Order: sequence, then C-alpha cells, then structure tokens
Amino acid sequence: MADEGTLCDSGAVKLKAGTNVSTALTPAHYLQLINQAESFITTTSRIAWSGAFATLDVDKQSILSDVCSSKAAMGAINFDMGGYTSKREAETMLDYNNDIVTKGLALLKEKQQTDFIQK
Repeated sequence: MADEGTLCDSGAVKLKAGTNVSTALTPAHYLQLINQAESFITTTSRIAWSGAFATLDVDKQSILSDVCSSKAAMGAINFDMGGYTSKREAETMLDYNNDIVTKGLALLKEKQQTDFIQK
C-alpha cells in the first residue's frame, strides 16, 4: 500500500489520531508523516531501525511502531484540528501521543535498551 512505512502504517496513525482526524489527509500525506516520524526516530536514537526492523521480534517491533505511529499521528492532528469537537480534544490527543513519543524515544536513546532490542 502507498501509506505504509517500515515501522508503522496509516491504520495505526489514524487510530491514534482519533475518529475526528481530517478526512482530507490522503495516503500520500500519511506516508509523508510516517517517513518523517521514522527519520526522527532514526536521528534521535542514532540507529537505523528501518533496516533492522524485519529482524526484530514482535514485542520489540511494537515499541518502534508505537513511537512512530504516535509521532505521525501528531502531524495528522495538527494538519487540521477543525474536525475535533473542541481545541481541547485535539490538544488532549496531542498530549497523549507526545507522552508516548517522549517516553519511547527516551528508551531508544539508552544504550542498554537498544542493545536489548537489537538482540
């Protein structure tokens, strides 16, 4: 599909962006957000996870997918907050996803954790 990255797909992004995410987002938009999230994860952790992803077990893949989909969902929410019932709803969605990204990236930057994930 055109809206799948290596670490996550648009279905996971839409799930985390909520039912009120803009319907104007196209598969190409989702792919761009996913690619940006994957690059952000790689740059922040200094590990090229996309190349190693297929060799990881499901539990370890899930950590990367969780961070990637939350980072991309933040971009989807910011694309157009007009569909949310209130600005506060959109902000809550952003806060929720930011918490996942922040905690996940903290894990992915710790050598002890990355060594475990890569084994």
